Amino acid sequence: MTLIHAAHELRLHQQTALTPRLQQSVKLLQMSALEFNQEVRQALVDNPFLEEDEETATVLPQAAADAADGSDVAVEYATPAAPLDMPADGAPLPEYSGDYPVSRNPQDGAPMDMGQWVGASVSLQERLDQELRTYRLSPRDRLLAQYVIQALDEDGYLRLPLDELADASVLGTPAEESEWRAALCLVQQLDVPGLGARDLRECLTLQLQAMDTQRPGASLARRIVQDHLEILARHDYEGLQRALDCPEHDLRQACEVVRSLDPRPGRRYDQAPPAYIVPDVIVRKESGEWRVHCNRGAVPQPRLHRVYADLFRTARYRERGPMAQELQEARWLVRNVEQRYSTIQRVAEAIVRMQHGFFEYGPVALRPLMLREISAELDIHESTVSRATANKYMATPMGILEFKYFFSRELATDTGGSCSAGAVRALIAELIDNEDPRMPLSDVALASKLASDGIVVARRTVSKYRAQMKRPPAEMRRQY
Repeated sequence: MTLIHAAHELRLHQQTALTPRLQQSVKLLQMSALEFNQEVRQALVDNPFLEEDEETATVLPQAAADAADGSDVAVEYATPAAPLDMPADGAPLPEYSGDYPVSRNPQDGAPMDMGQWVGASVSLQERLDQELRTYRLSPRDRLLAQYVIQALDEDGYLRLPLDELADASVLGTPAEESEWRAALCLVQQLDVPGLGARDLRECLTLQLQAMDTQRPGASLARRIVQDHLEILARHDYEGLQRALDCPEHDLRQACEVVRSLDPRPGRRYDQAPPAYIVPDVIVRKESGEWRVHCNRGAVPQPRLHRVYADLFRTARYRERGPMAQELQEARWLVRNVEQRYSTIQRVAEAIVRMQHGFFEYGPVALRPLMLREISAELDIHESTVSRATANKYMATPMGILEFKYFFSRELATDTGGSCSAGAVRALIAELIDNEDPRMPLSDVALASKLASDGIVVARRTVSKYRAQMKRPPAEMRRQY
């Protein structure tokens, strides 16, 4: 008989865990302004103990724009005024449902969705299909043209071979090449010239064919597109002039005509609305000092609904647990929102102090800056600084800049000093902007000019910084 002894051992260990309130605080801090706006609005809808504080002073939107363009207008604070667009006598008062207003029809009282009045963008295929309906075509010809239209990519090009656009079982009898070419020719005549092209040369040729033949340089531009497009792409204007055997003035006019063409005519359709950046803070020079203001006007200000909170405390409920949790979460949100504003403002103020030269003299005065310097300055953890600078933007007289823009690594100079990578990028951009367009500076020449100013960087580093600024190489910057 074997006896088995079970041994139990107790061990003590420490483990760090974030409370729900700290988890929410960290989550709100690392959000962008848009995400933070959506989170607060959703909380205002879901939590009955929260309401929007309409009496809190907000930064006027025009002040933010003035701060970005550098105009001499002080940042003002004001309480929201009454709506300016009041309904006329007898007009129905707007009701709010969801995210946009709903008004009542005065005749039958049925609600009218105001969203129905918002115009939607028209895609490339929808636009061409609408214009195709104005042509009197046979059902087969219309079907072939619709297949061509549906095969166009977002640039307006037809990348697929014609015989692969449709299955023979759909058409009944296979379409001949002449039928496909007729359908393609019809599509190429719809709307703007250049649509339905199969390559860049055909796209530019279609636009030149639709151009006025009397325009100066148009005929020579056709020769360039048909026979010498590769030479033009290399910006070899001397070789292009020799190949065309034409005067310099005529070549200049022809090149201007080609540059006026649209290589992607389909991009003008179904364009996404522009994405606007909402700055988290606004920096302005007031009384000779640079000051930071939080842009509270971009986000609704939540506060505790005192009436509901008082009723909850005085009323007697059998099940108080869920409502008590809602009340606690409302208190946490109000405190964490203020904590977020406070942390972002402290970090922004520290950036402004350490990058004072940038705000006085521009990007060339950017100094090397690391997250740990801000952390040591404010006596907070480096991860907190990282969250407070992620996806955050600052409106300055030099434009709206990301917080991360002010953090760049240190580069040594031959004099024993140091400069930031951002300052080097600014110097490269300045050299490119001031170069002779006929003789642009190569990356080697840019590195040589930087070395003459005491900043020694390798040619590949110059190429990397130039690419980061989306500046093309020298041969692509050359102008005739």
